Amino acid sequence: MFYDLPNIPLIIKPVPEFLKNVPAGFYLNGTPDGSREGSYCINTHNPASCFPFQLPALSLHEAEPGHHLQSIYILGSSTLPELRKFAEESKYYLAPGKFALKTAYVEGWGLYAEGLGDEMNMYDNKLDLIGRYSYEVFRAARLVVDTGIHALGWSKEQAVNYLVQNTLASEAGAEKEVERYITWPGQACAYKIGELKIWELRRKAEAKLGAKFNLKEFHHRVLANGSLPLHVLESIIDKYIAEFQES
Repeated sequence: MFYDLPNIPLIIKPVPEFLKNVPAGFYLNGTPDGSREGSYCINTHNPASCFPFQLPALSLHEAEPGHHLQSIYILGSSTLPELRKFAEESKYYLAPGKFALKTAYVEGWGLYAEGLGDEMNMYDNKLDLIGRYSYEVFRAARLVVDTGIHALGWSKEQAVNYLVQNTLASEAGAEKEVERYITWPGQACAYKIGELKIWELRRKAEAKLGAKFNLKEFHHRVLANGSLPLHVLESIIDKYIAEFQES
């Protein structure tokens, strides 16, 4: 599915005690100089934050082929300028000292990676698939709740109730999620929007290129330029399609 990749290790480790209230798992980027490896951090302090059958999908999203793969593509690039390698979503005010992440691209790839688990035969049993699809349902519910809060005047209680009734989220977990959505408009929607765009671009490339379609090359084009607005990513894939149609 991928060309040879830079040899940048992935470390799997528990989150420290002072972060015990974070979600079930998250990815921490490595550094361009190699002084810190990329880390997949798992919340062992609060096992109830994630059902065991959700771990395969979570690991695909946060580690490989998800965020770690994104990260090493950027850190190992010989063509991206250094500015593009120092990305920090929470520090837009430091631009151009930091290059802002594009959530729809970054998290869209994470969700796409969960879907690749089907093609990679990473979901060994029906419970693993339930975990994968429970995440699909949850990200779809985010579209509803984020829109409800910021466009339709939903109360916090309405938003929490929707998540509890339509996903596997507990009431406490749903409250944390909704508090995040309230303070970060649109971010929750970006996950699914980005994933849908990547799948749309892949299907377009498959349809237009036919036997010339190369999944490794498609993934390379998606990842090689780092974090991008979706319209820029689409122009890159359109260029890739045109190149291979002419070859």
